[in-house]
Amino acid sequence: MDFEPVIGIEIHAQLKTKSKMFSSAPVSFGDRPNSNVAPLDIAFPGALPTVNKEAIIYAIRVCHALNMKIDDLLVFDRKNYFYSDLPKGYQLTQYFRPIGKDGYLTLKSNIFEKKIGIERLHIEEDTCKQIHEADYSLLDYNRSGIPLLEIVSLPEISSGLEAQKFVEEVRSILTFLDVSDGKMENGSLRCDVNVSLREKGSNKLGTKVEIKNLNSFSNIQKAIDFEIDRQKSLLLDGKKLKQETRRFDENRQETVLMRVKVDDVDYKYFTDPNIVPIRLSEAFIKKAIEDMPELASSKHNRYLSYGLNEYDANLLVSSKEISDFFDEGIKTGVNPKSLANWVIQDVFSYLNKEDINIKESKVSALNLCELISFIEKNEISNKQAREVFAKMTISGHTAKEIILENNMSQMNDEKLLSEIRLILP
Repeated sequence: MDFEPVIGIEIHAQLKTKSKMFSSAPVSFGDRPNSNVAPLDIAFPGALPTVNKEAIIYAIRVCHALNMKIDDLLVFDRKNYFYSDLPKGYQLTQYFRPIGKDGYLTLKSNIFEKKIGIERLHIEEDTCKQIHEADYSLLDYNRSGIPLLEIVSLPEISSGLEAQKFVEEVRSILTFLDVSDGKMENGSLRCDVNVSLREKGSNKLGTKVEIKNLNSFSNIQKAIDFEIDRQKSLLLDGKKLKQETRRFDENRQETVLMRVKVDDVDYKYFTDPNIVPIRLSEAFIKKAIEDMPELASSKHNRYLSYGLNEYDANLLVSSKEISDFFDEGIKTGVNPKSLANWVIQDVFSYLNKEDINIKESKVSALNLCELISFIEKNEISNKQAREVFAKMTISGHTAKEIILENNMSQMNDEKLLSEIRLILP
């Protein structure tokens, strides 16, 4: 018997707003526990929510980038359950009317090209952070109330590789739009996957298993691939699968049971009475979209128009910080191919060697372009330029300063050189 996997993904992304979704408490990672908290975040009686306008603008931009229909009526609902991470006994979310629905994302790689449907995108508030010790738990409400986007794909993903690529593409959109830092290691981007197997050619879905809180791209692929093999082995042995929630154990490189699901939880959703539905004007939605930063796909095409090849363009859009560095340099009028070569070869090597990101680099885009200009004007050789660059990475001085300090400028005046030759014996 042959099986095919059916995979759906739920991505949770924290937004980079200055304040929380429904309160004025600041959003800041790494601060002292419970220092960024407002009365609403810890459910003080009488505290009322107000909607964060910036978060709505960010959500509209992500919806547009994901080819979604945008709902112009903003409504929030209560998801009712009591747990220690939600002291008020419910979470503010969008259940009945998500801000975005019926979108898609096209995945492209050297191996495949595939269009994945996206069911919905909704806005909600994050819960507090829990730290579990042997006989007690600690609660940090700094995270409670941070704006969160939940992006839910259709079950149209067929492998761990496709799932990894899907999350990578969504993260690229979030970071290039500058709405989220997308740092999985900090928990600002988290994802759950649902995996089931069915007989090849069948339309009937198999028993779904959820894998919670995957926190790296490699773990997404590893967890799904292991789960596919685990389920296939059980089915071939004639055993029935249980609907359950599992987690990925990095040390053992396998999924581990967390809990068994018997029935779906009834959250008894209803529209929140403290937030009046808000009609988003056509002008508001249009402006949010018009003011969007440039996406990686657009930058990629622009870089190709400069004469760069596909490989180089892909490397330059591998992160927003790298592409911003490149774009800042392009504004100086430098030759795009020369700049791309220096960034990909020398800057990348420097960053990897020092284990830093480009924002921590001592060589700015403007200083690098100045160095390239000295090469193009034949004032220094390529070999000298690399010596200058090495000194720039240590001292932070400009290329001009280093060239003058070390008397490295080449003599290119042909008339003067001819006169010197006549004088020399």
